[in-house]
Amino acid sequence: MWAVIGGSGLSHLANLEITRREVVRTPFGEPSSALVFGRIAANEVVFLARHGQGHVIPPHRVNYRANIWALNAVGVKRVVAVASVGGIRSDHVPGALVIPDQLMDYTSGRATTFFDGHDQKVVHVDFTHPYTPALRERLLAAGRQSGAGLVDGGVYAAVSGPRLETAAEIDRLERDGATMVGMTGMPEAALARELELEYAAVAVVANYAAGRATSRDAVSLEQISAVLDPAMHRVHALLEALLKDA
Repeated sequence: MWAVIGGSGLSHLANLEITRREVVRTPFGEPSSALVFGRIAANEVVFLARHGQGHVIPPHRVNYRANIWALNAVGVKRVVAVASVGGIRSDHVPGALVIPDQLMDYTSGRATTFFDGHDQKVVHVDFTHPYTPALRERLLAAGRQSGAGLVDGGVYAAVSGPRLETAAEIDRLERDGATMVGMTGMPEAALARELELEYAAVAVVANYAAGRATSRDAVSLEQISAVLDPAMHRVHALLEALLKDA
């Protein structure tokens, strides 16, 4: 079964024939929202709103463990996560859809693992390639089919939020090798790996990162909204192409 985790700008899945909604209880509390089950073509798909219905949960308060645990509990095997980001690299322009292949974690204060020790054995998972290569390739193929115009590859820098970054922080991230910055990429990806779920991301560039181009003096929240609306139409087309051929 497939799951789509929707972030800022993606509160539902177009063309999802909804069959039921279910609130899943987990050992880690409640997920961000009820799981919405449905079908696209012949494929069963689950949708989860990362920030809750009405976008009320900020990035640092998302219950990432409950979200991933719930998806695994209902039989999900593949997760496509959609998230908005700020673009650092020159080809990460507002409106671009990027399929990242690497990430770096700068978050703090989040529950980052299912393996907390105590009565469990210590577990170390390999995270060399944080996004499942085969799932990334399927997304890229769906992008070619749908005409979504994807950027292949990029390094996602996950920060805590909810405030946006300073220009100096973006300079540092660029020196570290980041090509985009977002607030929800971790620990979501690592938790999916711990439960052996395939996981890939669609990063929607909502704005230039702080200190860059039109964000040189300030990041315009109004411009972010203007960019996300049309970009999400392409995300819907991408996901429909992916899931129809799944």
